[in-house]
Amino acid sequence: MITHEENMLLCQVEKQAPAGQMMRRHWVPICLLEEVSEADGTPVKARILGEDLVVFRDSDGQVGVIDEKCPHRGASLLFGRNEEGGLRCLYHGWKMDVNGNVLEMVSEPQSSAMADKVKHKAYPVQEWGGFVWAYLGPKETQPEFVPPRWAPTAQTRVSVGKAVLPVNWAQILEGAIDSAHSSSLHSSDMVPARVHGAEATDKSWLRPSTDKAPRMQVQKTSYGFRYAAIRRPIFNAQTHDYVRATVFVAPWTVLIPPNNLYNVANVNVPVDDTHTCFYFIAWGDAAQTHETETWRKFLGLSLSIDLASQYRPLRNYDNRFWQDRQAMKAGNFTGIRGIPNQDMAMWLTMGSIADRTQDRLGASDLAI
Repeated sequence: MITHEENMLLCQVEKQAPAGQMMRRHWVPICLLEEVSEADGTPVKARILGEDLVVFRDSDGQVGVIDEKCPHRGASLLFGRNEEGGLRCLYHGWKMDVNGNVLEMVSEPQSSAMADKVKHKAYPVQEWGGFVWAYLGPKETQPEFVPPRWAPTAQTRVSVGKAVLPVNWAQILEGAIDSAHSSSLHSSDMVPARVHGAEATDKSWLRPSTDKAPRMQVQKTSYGFRYAAIRRPIFNAQTHDYVRATVFVAPWTVLIPPNNLYNVANVNVPVDDTHTCFYFIAWGDAAQTHETETWRKFLGLSLSIDLASQYRPLRNYDNRFWQDRQAMKAGNFTGIRGIPNQDMAMWLTMGSIADRTQDRLGASDLAI
């Protein structure tokens, strides 16, 4: 159990909140590359750590991450014209490039030197692993961009399911580092089977254990921590253990135990105090790793089928997350299709910010 003040210190990320300021010292995933794939294409809104941004790809193919509000009068640049090397505000025609330089002020006299005196807020950008990344912190603390462990090379296949959820980032992260819940919540998708290690099929993940009460061991590290969930295996239960090792890379990444075909990761980027960009990633060799649309179908995170515009899930509390009670009677544990959707049903019903002062933690919650 923690205090209310400790809970808010963990959860709040906006403005000068310590957690958000810490996160700004890291390279932050801003959006998917597929969202800004076209030069001079439609700009994309990205709200990250309580800050409203616009992402666009200019005429030369460079990506910009800039403040949404025009430096002139504060109108939104999301609706601007993306043309001839910059984003032009519709209100008075000011145009900014990806570096925040004001290229034109068509509403000002030609003799004006005002454009040389104005600089729009723009952030350093990297493209890697299917994402647009930006550094949102102070220039003097900017680290070198290092590829994440789940996208070690440019040749690695990275397939991403995305959803923007109306809950705080920390309760999503806690789900990713909670191995115990997978034996119950995901039991119809992570199926106990007579296999010798974790395996994947096109419909489910197989695990060699029926044990629902893992023993936990945690090791703190310089990058976060890693933990082992130790279960009794189906084979050789008297002499062997089945161990699922999970790695938490601060501040928001979890390397989930892999299967025999591909690796799995989870990244949770705070939109603001009560919303999160949730990314569920399959990565590995292209011959064995799902391509993007197959992965999203497996997860139940397909655009226009499971998700509305801006990656908002169609499943919600009011429609009971499309829970199928007849399927439950037939043996499906949750009646909710897709591993992430089962998680979302739990995270969203905890409230927009979970009240951890009421938690009653047990031995299986050691990682939490």
